[in-house]
Amino acid sequence: MTSPIVTPVTLRSATSRDTRPSTARRTLPLAPVPTPRSHTIVYGIAAIDPSGRVADRHILNVLRWASGTRLDIHEDRRVVVLQADPRGVFGISGQGHLRLPAAVRHRCALNTGDRVLLAAWPEQGTLFLHPPAHLDDVLVPVHMSLVGGDPR
Repeated sequence: MTSPIVTPVTLRSATSRDTRPSTARRTLPLAPVPTPRSHTIVYGIAAIDPSGRVADRHILNVLRWASGTRLDIHEDRRVVVLQADPRGVFGISGQGHLRLPAAVRHRCALNTGDRVLLAAWPEQGTLFLHPPAHLDDVLVPVHMSLVGGDPR
């Protein structure tokens, strides 16, 4: 018993002439490729407890801040800036919390239960703490441009 012979398939080369009228090829749309991050800033979110403490072990580990690390804490343009400083007055507690001074909390209108955005910049040894009021200043204009209107 013999099998039927299969007719070979041939492809035309790009240089061969096609006598049929050409039709424009439609291409599928491609999803935009996200741009790579330009910084190695690590983000976290934490709540402020009644004693003004903020706890995020991952952020402290990224900064290599252990219990007893002395800190300089100050406020600049509604953002709390924390940097390791051997002469710092403040420090990481034995339980791994950092306590924000009352003066800084009052200046930034931070209350118990407020959730803050933490931005650790390991190369600079700096932690930025963004209060909700500062996030409003930065993000509300972006949100308004995306959907229009005033979200308040």
